[in-house]
Amino acid sequence: MAARPLRVLVSKAGLDGHDRGIKVVARALRDAGIEVIYMGLHQTPEMIVSSALQEDVDGICISILSGAHLILVKDIFALLKKNKISNIPLILGGIIPAEDFPKLKKMGVKKIFTPGAALTDIVQYVKREVKPLS
Repeated sequence: MAARPLRVLVSKAGLDGHDRGIKVVARALRDAGIEVIYMGLHQTPEMIVSSALQEDVDGICISILSGAHLILVKDIFALLKKNKISNIPLILGGIIPAEDFPKLKKMGVKKIFTPGAALTDIVQYVKREVKPLS
């Protein structure tokens, strides 16, 4: 029996209303054979973690352009830990100041992609680093 495809949750966190980039990333991941669960705009950390649990995902990709990345990521990781699924890798994209990279990495963010990142780099990273959890 063939292994199931990777399942990745893709979402916009917080009050950010710009979703063109994450939609392009979601489509690139899907076109590469990855199963994408796209949540859309205005997702709370609770909604993201709840969906990750329900959908049995292998990875979470979050886009944040609003500047609230430190708070949102901290809350997401707290909820992942509380729900005993902190082994799910979190990949972040968006407008993230370089000085915040170390803080986000310390929290547990696996990779940060900023505007202009090549879709091929994002897809290759997900395929190489995200492993099926079940």
